[in-house]
Amino acid sequence: MQVELITEKLDIKPNHVFIIPEKRDLHVLNGEFRLKPISKPRGWSDVITVFMHSMAENWDGKLIAVIVSGYDGDGADALKSIKEAGGITIAQKPETAKQPDMPESAIASGCIDFILSPEDIAKKIIGIVNA
Repeated sequence: MQVELITEKLDIKPNHVFIIPEKRDLHVLNGEFRLKPISKPRGWSDVITVFMHSMAENWDGKLIAVIVSGYDGDGADALKSIKEAGGITIAQKPETAKQPDMPESAIASGCIDFILSPEDIAKKIIGIVNA
């Protein structure tokens, strides 16, 4: 898949991997990415949580949220909104993560559908998309 750094009003395209720029929050509006200054400039940011809440509120397509290796519990608080929007949630198996904080927090939220190794995450996403 093509990997692209997100810029303001970049159209969301299928089969792409998008990277959130440093020190920015990412929102979705009218099928476009919208960047805003980071809402939590000190301490551990909650960029993933902000983005996932925005997706749950503003995206009308299929949602698959994947939480992988990372510090703190970023993303865990937004999983409920992803589920309420009809999305599917996946967490990386903590024992396969270099930094298991994020997947552990996601699992503890009680809103995870699948707990998988990185290899199995890719297979599961392909299965969901092709279903």
